[in-house]
Amino acid sequence: MADAPAIGEIHVASWRAAYAGLLPEEFLARLSAEARAASWARRIGDPAIPGRVLVVEDEGVVAGFAAFGPGQLYALYLLPEYWGRGLGRLLHDRVVEELSGDSAVLWVLATNERAKAFYVRQGWVDDGARQTETIDEGRVTLEEMRYRRSLP
Repeated sequence: MADAPAIGEIHVASWRAAYAGLLPEEFLARLSAEARAASWARRIGDPAIPGRVLVVEDEGVVAGFAAFGPGQLYALYLLPEYWGRGLGRLLHDRVVEELSGDSAVLWVLATNERAKAFYVRQGWVDDGARQTETIDEGRVTLEEMRYRRSLP
């Protein structure tokens, strides 16, 4: 996919900004835009993996992306310089229009207050489910909360 390099850059820049102070700095420093781009290219190009990726552009620059699949929003990230400009809401609304079913879920880092506030403003509600995920070969633990919302 032609947008994979931009998606890799967005993914890493967004994680570094959003998770500063929430995840270990050495982990964030090791993130690789090239590795993320390769991962997204494989995911997008594999018809066996359900879901889609949408991007949002601003004056020809890919500023953000969202990944979603049956009943779930998997990821929604913007370059930090585009935060607060309405592009996240625009991208979110496009995804919600595409999701099928009566409701959808998403998982968010429990300590990410900015993201949780964004999703609540978009009509998502904490449904009480929690999960723990380990990444970075078991060195980083993510405590996540599940949000749910009705679909139009």
